[in-house]
Amino acid sequence: MVEALRVENLRVRFETAAGEVKALNGISFVQEEEQIFCLVGESGAGKSTLALAIMGLLPESAKVLEGRILFRGVDLLRASPEYMRNLRGKDISLVFQDARAALNPVQPVGVQLEEAILAHTGMTQHEANNMAQEILREMGLPDPRRIMGQYPFNLSGGMCQRVMLAIALALRPRLLIADEPTSNLDVTLQAEILQRLKRLCRELHSAILLITHDMGVVAHMADQVAVMYAGTVVESAKTIPIFKESRHPYTWALLQALPRLDDSRKRLQPLRGNPPDMVNLPEQCPFLPRCLKAISRCRFDRRPSLEEMGLDHHVACYNPVLPNP
Repeated sequence: MVEALRVENLRVRFETAAGEVKALNGISFVQEEEQIFCLVGESGAGKSTLALAIMGLLPESAKVLEGRILFRGVDLLRASPEYMRNLRGKDISLVFQDARAALNPVQPVGVQLEEAILAHTGMTQHEANNMAQEILREMGLPDPRRIMGQYPFNLSGGMCQRVMLAIALALRPRLLIADEPTSNLDVTLQAEILQRLKRLCRELHSAILLITHDMGVVAHMADQVAVMYAGTVVESAKTIPIFKESRHPYTWALLQALPRLDDSRKRLQPLRGNPPDMVNLPEQCPFLPRCLKAISRCRFDRRPSLEEMGLDHHVACYNPVLPNP
């Protein structure tokens, strides 16, 4: 196994008027090269905070209490600003959730794409222009020369998303972080972009850290899955075991809320309750108030840590769901 990224015991806090938000609470995982690794969970689980921490883009209100983020042997939390500037866009790229909002509204998209290329290469303006058009063509955009002169508000949401992907993949990064890259698109366009992203990253031998709340996207894209809840990983496994042998009650509940085309008689079971208050997190398991399998130990012991319960299958639970016989 060749590591692309290692996150160890990462803890991040945000200072707010309401108090200290405990955004990440000891998250750890390892991603391999050329692997599509999915982080899945509800809004507020800490997925986007993790992406910003990896990129070194946390706001000033954020405070990293402890942990390491290792990329090619370098701890990114302790790297110099100059090192991070050279790394971003070249070796690690980030695709934001809302492409139209992430693009500069007062510059043509071609200028923004060329800027990403020129910042990390010795190309001339003409060479960067040609390369930008070729990348847009790879993304399936017709008439790249015309698109280069358009502003974000002239383009549809799907076209803006393709431009964002073109910027992120322009320099063939070793790691692409995609934060809900298709959440604002219709289902047909979503499938097309995900398939294109998957194909391009296989061709470029890049790893993808895909952040999503959509289990359908996970099933389509992932090699490895980590389920997040309240700033921690509660279950981690390969894709098939997550869907067929989920052990954590939260993962199981997420899957019960999915519609099933293979069983029309199955009723959807919505996940009851609400996510925890991240300012006043308990020392016990944060899923306890919503859990259908809670036992006495869950109410009195400290939060469970990840334990191996099968080959490359880790679960943080005192009373996990039993596997199917």
